[in-house]
Amino acid sequence: MPLFFSRGSRPHRTELYEDPPLGCWPIVYSPDYNITFMGLEKLHPFDAGKWGKVINFLKEEKLIADDLIVQAREATDEDLLVVHTRRYLNKLKWSFVVATITEIPPVAFLPNFIVQRKVLKPLRTQTGGTIMCCHARYRNRVYCRSSMSKAGKLAVDRGWAINVGGGFHHCSSDKGGGFCAYADITLAIKFLFERVQGVSRATIIDLDAHQGNGHERDFMDDPRVYIMDAYNRYIYPGDGFAKRAIKRKVELEWGTEDTEYLQKVHTHVEGALNEFKPDIVVYNAGTDILDGDPLGGLAISPQGIVKRDEVVFRAARSRGVPVLMVTSGGYQKRTARIIADSILNLHSLGLLGRERPACALGSPSLAHMVRDSARDFSNLSLQ
Repeated sequence: MPLFFSRGSRPHRTELYEDPPLGCWPIVYSPDYNITFMGLEKLHPFDAGKWGKVINFLKEEKLIADDLIVQAREATDEDLLVVHTRRYLNKLKWSFVVATITEIPPVAFLPNFIVQRKVLKPLRTQTGGTIMCCHARYRNRVYCRSSMSKAGKLAVDRGWAINVGGGFHHCSSDKGGGFCAYADITLAIKFLFERVQGVSRATIIDLDAHQGNGHERDFMDDPRVYIMDAYNRYIYPGDGFAKRAIKRKVELEWGTEDTEYLQKVHTHVEGALNEFKPDIVVYNAGTDILDGDPLGGLAISPQGIVKRDEVVFRAARSRGVPVLMVTSGGYQKRTARIIADSILNLHSLGLLGRERPACALGSPSLAHMVRDSARDFSNLSLQ
């Protein structure tokens, strides 16, 4: 049965805060994440099927299997209203509003029931996945594909969780944009603050190439949330007001490359976690920093992205702070492979826990390759 919480004077019925079955890893995904409809998804540079590709790569390397993935559930209106205004959710019932947010003009001409099912439902499911990553503290069950037994908890109790989707950091409580229709980062943190005892401070580490103006606007005057944001200073959204919420701002130049980037990430991640002691880190791990990305404008190599994620996980895990990773932006076909490589590297280094899931047989050759690639960066001066 779902849980009931009070939001003001009205109970909030949700199925998102439940325990995953025994044996599931805290990796959250659903095939419903992927957006496919008459080729419309090809009109935006975003690879609207990259999330499924990440999972397929991880399965090919025998790191995971279908029955060990926590199945994401779609966030309901009641879940979304924890952060979003009713007025904003009603706006999404107009196809031209969704077309503006997703930057796919033909969507404006589709009946809204199709837009809801083919465009917004995948985004709501990814949003539900981010919320699910943060908790699973209670008695009821989240279903994997083939298991119904009760088990441990996700990021808060297991030390880490990865939503293979999510990271809609341009959406705030009352405004979407930049392919972001729901404020999943804000929602996940608000759910934690309101419903999980002992979680009252959060750090957002946003390393997508774009400024995370959505969560910045939502947490503008909230002392419980510390935001570090490293982004290309010259690209969308350029939200000067939202920048006021950033506690540690790293503005990057066009074409920033690995050595400079990794030094800055290391310095500022360590500084952020030393300056503010959070109960959880929400890590927005956009891959649009990749060299050649049409929207990011930076020049980071695949190995640099793998190392970047390692730096963040190592900093959080060494302090005993749970970390939730969402995958955010990335506008090249090869980004799915890089995300999978990074997860394999984190596992090979013991940063996801040294135990292997039951489905993992043998030693994935790619994990060794990634680990060897990461060693190439070990001689960088990251102090």
